[in-house]
Amino acid sequence: MNMLTSSNKPVPLARALAVSGCLILALLLAGCGREGPAQAVSEETLDGVELDASDGAATGPARPAGVAAAHPLAVEAGLAVLERGGSAADAAVAVQAMLSLVEPQSSGIGGGAFLLHYAADGGAVTAFDGREMAPAGAVADMFLDADGEPLGWFDAIIGGRATGVPGVMPMLGAVHERFGRLPWSELFAETIAAAEDGFMVPERLARFAAGGRWPQAEQPDLIALLSNQDGERITAGQTWRNPAFGQTLRAMAELGPRTLLEPPLSTAIIERTAAFPLPGSLRQTDFDAYQPGIGEPVCGRFFEYRICVPPPPSSGVSMLQKLAILEHTDIADRGPQDAKAWLQFAEASRLMFADRDRYIADPAFVDVPLDGLLDPDYVAERAALIGDRAGPLPAAGTPPGARFAEDDGFRQTGTSHFVVVDAQGNVVTMTTSVESIFGSGRVVEGFFLNNQLTDFSFRPSVDGVPVANAVAPGKRPRSSMAPVLVFDADDRLIAALGSPGGSAILVYNAKTLVGLLAWGLPLQEAINLPNLVALGENFFGEAGRFPETVLAELAELGVEVRPGRGEESGLHGVVFHADGRIEGAADPRREGTWRTLGD
Repeated sequence: MNMLTSSNKPVPLARALAVSGCLILALLLAGCGREGPAQAVSEETLDGVELDASDGAATGPARPAGVAAAHPLAVEAGLAVLERGGSAADAAVAVQAMLSLVEPQSSGIGGGAFLLHYAADGGAVTAFDGREMAPAGAVADMFLDADGEPLGWFDAIIGGRATGVPGVMPMLGAVHERFGRLPWSELFAETIAAAEDGFMVPERLARFAAGGRWPQAEQPDLIALLSNQDGERITAGQTWRNPAFGQTLRAMAELGPRTLLEPPLSTAIIERTAAFPLPGSLRQTDFDAYQPGIGEPVCGRFFEYRICVPPPPSSGVSMLQKLAILEHTDIADRGPQDAKAWLQFAEASRLMFADRDRYIADPAFVDVPLDGLLDPDYVAERAALIGDRAGPLPAAGTPPGARFAEDDGFRQTGTSHFVVVDAQGNVVTMTTSVESIFGSGRVVEGFFLNNQLTDFSFRPSVDGVPVANAVAPGKRPRSSMAPVLVFDADDRLIAALGSPGGSAILVYNAKTLVGLLAWGLPLQEAINLPNLVALGENFFGEAGRFPETVLAELAELGVEVRPGRGEESGLHGVVFHADGRIEGAADPRREGTWRTLGD
């Protein structure tokens, strides 16, 4: 049995991945270092970064192909492409297209995404950035009112200026160009058929379409799209058709991944975002200028493990920092029934968010202190702030190379995550979003427009100090989307996962990694663990999923778990065993599933 040292004492690393039915690892999160230069990803950067894999998965046993996604129809669409001989990249296009139809409250072709691609032949990982981009006409104070105060949140998210240039399909086009095997035109058949022939309305779509606390649900575009001929909103179980979206996908299949960025669809998007309230400034030149980012992931070491996430403007590095902070605690010696472990988890989250909200932004516009945030001395300094009970809300620290003022980084979200594995062992892990529920609530040709520009700070400065995530022309807003790849000491890929959840994505991912790697849980059990999200002075969580004894002990430690945020995670992932088996899992909080080809 392999061994690791933690706090100067050895702990088990794994219990025979080749023979065990589940992944059981011990993770105590060591000081991490970022792999590769701190740079903005761009079209000109490297296609991938080698992870020092001497053989990788390519020489191991053949693995079954499979898909984990937030709706069974999306899984089936991906599997259909894999069955036709498609690659993981090909299947990702099909999964996203179907999610756009059956889960439009969460993601869509009018939104953005981050994706990591693992190439089994050589072990290279490529990071793709499909984040939306602010138009050239964007100004730093465009989310302030006439008195210089931030706009109301619900007012901002339905405004025309909330929409950025959509990047998910151009990004998937770049992934397909490098790693696809089937023609682009053959990747949409299943979704076109479902859009035109109809599909059964899922419970979650019906619930969000019915309205409630989301202002998008009262927008005329949404009402028109998601209502029956009698004017009533669609209901769960009924057959619903979206022929306009089917026609949009027919055009995209024929014309290619930049279809939304070219007339006539780009013109329709421009016209719809130029409408009141809060008209935007998108122009055709903004669409012409858009290019997906392509480059290297950010990777951190956890003893002999390597965990990789996309670079900024993704906040994945913040999750790496949180895990590095937890390495300084004894969380791995505890477990999910131990209130002190959850206290440590929550306090590490608060430290993570304090730094994230100050420093993470588009690196093409600001200097993001990636190395400083993961600097071992700085991490130890931050970890020392975790005590035996919940303390006051921590301020941002000062890592090496840091500046900028902090902003409020907590946002409502509509997001999804999926993982695809093909028969050759190539893997896609992708988080995709339209930002809020149904994005801006505005519709063009059957799909919703994003409101991702509200992920910028509404205030361009605080007390005269610039905010890193302030609005600027051509800038991409900070994101918490952080698809994850995990490698072992031999640089073998052992896990791929991710989650939706807005800023809580970082917490959901970290919870799953702690459960999987530190507490030795099977992937499904790690995903099923209760969510605890420390937001500001409050601790939100799934009180009903915690044992009552743990809740009572947490309260004594100053952590009053308030019901609320935490119920809408959508974790999906895969664990890879050395004997070729793969263990997939889907979050029971959504309607997703995991299936392998041939099941």
